[in-house]
Amino acid sequence: MGRDLELNELHRGGSHAEGTSFTVHGHDAHEGKGGNSRGTFGRFVDSFRRSEGSRSSADDDGRPPPLDDGFGPPGVHVARDHRGARYYDMRTAAAKTANSLLTRELKGRHLQMIAIGGSIGTGLFVASGRTLAQGGPASVLLAYLTIGCMLYCTVQALGEMAVVFPVAGSFSAFSTRFLDPSWGFAMGWNYALQWIVVLPLEIIAGAYTIKYWNPDLDQAIFVTLFLTVIVVINLFGVKGYGEAEFVFAILKVTAVIGFILLGIVINIGGTPTGGYIGGKYWSDPGAFNNGFKGFVSVFVTAAFAFAGTELVGLAAAETANPRKSLPTAIKQVFWRISLFYIVALTLVGLLVPYNEPRLIRAANIADAVASPFVIAIESAGATVLPSIMNGVILVSVISVGNSAVFGSSRTLAALADQGQAPKILSYVDRNGRPLVAILASSAVGFLAYLSNPDVQGHVFDWLLAISGLSTIFTWASICLSHIRLRDAWRYHHRSLRDMAFRAQAGVIGSWLGFGLNVFILVMQLWVAIDPVDGVADTSLGRARDFFVQCAAIPVVLTFYLAHKFYFKTSLVKLEDMDIDTGRRDFGRLGIIKTQEEEERQAWPAWKRAYRFVC
Repeated sequence: MGRDLELNELHRGGSHAEGTSFTVHGHDAHEGKGGNSRGTFGRFVDSFRRSEGSRSSADDDGRPPPLDDGFGPPGVHVARDHRGARYYDMRTAAAKTANSLLTRELKGRHLQMIAIGGSIGTGLFVASGRTLAQGGPASVLLAYLTIGCMLYCTVQALGEMAVVFPVAGSFSAFSTRFLDPSWGFAMGWNYALQWIVVLPLEIIAGAYTIKYWNPDLDQAIFVTLFLTVIVVINLFGVKGYGEAEFVFAILKVTAVIGFILLGIVINIGGTPTGGYIGGKYWSDPGAFNNGFKGFVSVFVTAAFAFAGTELVGLAAAETANPRKSLPTAIKQVFWRISLFYIVALTLVGLLVPYNEPRLIRAANIADAVASPFVIAIESAGATVLPSIMNGVILVSVISVGNSAVFGSSRTLAALADQGQAPKILSYVDRNGRPLVAILASSAVGFLAYLSNPDVQGHVFDWLLAISGLSTIFTWASICLSHIRLRDAWRYHHRSLRDMAFRAQAGVIGSWLGFGLNVFILVMQLWVAIDPVDGVADTSLGRARDFFVQCAAIPVVLTFYLAHKFYFKTSLVKLEDMDIDTGRRDFGRLGIIKTQEEEERQAWPAWKRAYRFVC
């Protein structure tokens, strides 16, 4: 029986005992009453039972368990009553995320493919058509370059924190720990809601894609099919998720590379039906549409396309060896940004004019008929390739839906562990699956049945509204958490050599990423007040247009202010910041890093350059 042994170095002082704590994770040894005699079915049923060591919300007699220092019996509360006043126990919350019962079965190859293509979906293949119609090819290129630059810095910062602290909840837990518990609460729910609403959005996109072949088929059939596949994959646990994403990412990466090669051929006139195109669409109808406002209107849809890149950090808590696997996966983001987004969308802008009627007539951002990738291939006279591209879009829908359940369920479980969500969501079964959180996240997928012609436009608008700006808040919080961690690291006289991985962009990159996120947020507010398509005639219409663009802002503020009012939290001071709990003691880390440095010195220059970015 394989078990995963974690050595957690605990914070000295406070409510934590000195020394170290050993936590053993793995499948439970006993199979319940009857043991192995119950057979395969009995073991299958037992796998859904609560994992040994899981925290229950009450003792057997129904009374709440006693409070302790976070390392005693299960059921410790992080919201304590101190002399009649409520306060949030950050040390206990940190200990719970550090001692998660999730299994660690993800390997390096899983993380690398999740980083490269894990969330490539309708945001790139389909929604990029809307950005092209709104802003023109130059706006698309500049907006994606801006977000790509910002995201590279952001993911590097996340990688540093996730390697040092591979804890459950990742960036929402970092916000609680390094910024303010109330902001961490808001960011956790913001991120969970972001992925929860992406699930029905992607499923509806898949149902729409089927219309390309047969518009008369009932979409409910395919909503049921896609939702079932996504739920089944996630019920196989983190290993099932990793293997599925590994296969899906290979297919998507192959498709994007194939499109890039085909796009070059089409552009230079290598098809029987078309001549040389070059950059003529940048002259007629033009490179920009709707001026500067058209440019900034592209940002939120571009952020939606990049959403999910941070999942590689969330997966650190379920990775067998994050110190070795995570840095390589984090560096893969460079290739994803440069190859799959920038190069592919540059070719799309060369092959499809922004006034293409199919882009303008799109029913919504999930209408695969309006995919600029499909339009580019169809315009070249290809007959079979558009169907292949739509098949890839279907795979992407399942992949991103799969990631949506993974991201939301892990975030909800971590929130419950920290006392920031209903306790039942922290239920982890004997296979290390946050079972209740998975089922709760999947249940929202039933919203996809609303994809009928009478309500589909409104459903899409509001789902996208909730998920769009949520990503900006998440990325900004990651950058700010990294800045605060570095400040605390310096305050406690720690050396940067004590970090197993350091962000290549450093603190400067985090400030740059934070500034760009704030800029995008401000620009989105401007576009929401004065939309590209003009201001609505009625006050109700204007209010609707604003909240469709900025629904995430009141959601985040509501969560933040409610938690702040209830617990009266404040910004975490540097001297109070816990920079030990959850760190994995790598034992001979200094010696290992010295040996690795000696090996690098012997590498040729090309290999050093390659390993720097990969």
